Amino acid sequence: MANTYTQLYFHIVFAVKGRSNYISEQWKDELYKYIAGIIANKNQKLMIVNGVPNHIHLLIGTKPNCNLSDLIRDIKANSSKWINEKKWTNIHFEWQTGFGAFTVSQSGVPKVIEYIKNQEEHHRKKTFKEEYIEFLKAYQIDFKDEYLFDED
Repeated sequence: MANTYTQLYFHIVFAVKGRSNYISEQWKDELYKYIAGIIANKNQKLMIVNGVPNHIHLLIGTKPNCNLSDLIRDIKANSSKWINEKKWTNIHFEWQTGFGAFTVSQSGVPKVIEYIKNQEEHHRKKTFKEEYIEFLKAYQIDFKDEYLFDED
């Protein structure tokens, strides 16, 4: 679209099904490269990806025509299929249903990048559930705690 200029950033968070610790240190970098390829093939820009064994964080720069739900669906479906084809886990690997998506201003990008870089240290002090609830509260998203991680 002529004369349309945008800079849209999303901090995305999603977990392994059941928040199980299935992402191995041995292959997580390969997973992150694979996810980067999916995002690039969808003509979006991955700023950073990192996580811990039970969930990952992404900072993605998107174009205005990006359907975020479709993008995350494709990332999760293709990466879980790829992990299973590689037989990197003893179980059938799946991502948990749903995801968190939080907008980030241009001035907030460096802070979010640092936050994502330091996931391992951050989670020595805080569980994924505690972290996720803090995001929901900070962004004033209504939720019911008893349904927050419901698998149905």
